[in-house]
Amino acid sequence: MTIHLLIIDALNLVRRIYAASGSPCIERCQRAIQQIIYHSQPSHAVAIFDGKYRQASWRYQLLPEYKMGRVTMPVDLMNELPYIRDIFIKNNIPCWHLAQYEADDLIATLSDKVTKAGNQVTIISTDKGYCQLLSTNIRIRDYFQRRWLDHDFVENTFAVLPNQLPDLWGLAGINSSNICGVPGIGLKTAAQLLTQHPTLEHIYTNLSSLPQRWQDKLTAYREQAFLCRKIARFDNNIPLQGNLQQLRFISPR
Repeated sequence: MTIHLLIIDALNLVRRIYAASGSPCIERCQRAIQQIIYHSQPSHAVAIFDGKYRQASWRYQLLPEYKMGRVTMPVDLMNELPYIRDIFIKNNIPCWHLAQYEADDLIATLSDKVTKAGNQVTIISTDKGYCQLLSTNIRIRDYFQRRWLDHDFVENTFAVLPNQLPDLWGLAGINSSNICGVPGIGLKTAAQLLTQHPTLEHIYTNLSSLPQRWQDKLTAYREQAFLCRKIARFDNNIPLQGNLQQLRFISPR
């Protein structure tokens, strides 16, 4: 039997429901979870949360300003979270987290292990960072816009291939995560560079063929470009504290 694992980026879902409706949002979360289950028809399911000590994770160690300035979770939503976790569990969706990891690395690792065995993964999230994981067996659903974040979406939005996204962000940065990239190079220029040369390594190997204005910026911020790419990539090899059997989905009665 082919496994279809549904992975819900839990805080991404909850925060957006809260942003649209305010508190309390437990009932709206319940409805969203039920709709996601109905449309996904998974054989296995899990909700992934950030770890409690995620700010001790490797990204913050490499780039201390990472996500600096982001608005903290509102107190009323924080108070609701234990009850929202219970909603997932009552719908037979286990809640996983690892103390010193962000949700994205756990999602990437779980997706990689499941699909290497030939199985299917659907990730529910509006986070475009997950598009770097796109493959034959990994798809990403934006629940709120009712759309798939697929290869066509990546090409139309970023003008690169999914596997080039970390290189794109290494050059252009990600404002929402305070990943700086190379100052003076935006998304359009980064995409043009990656159309000519598919990776940062290729760009720097062929630096002399580029216009002087780009050569100067890339030379001055070479180390920063590679660091930002590393931060933008997911770690898909973190330790898992559970197995697929624990995620088998049984529809709640």
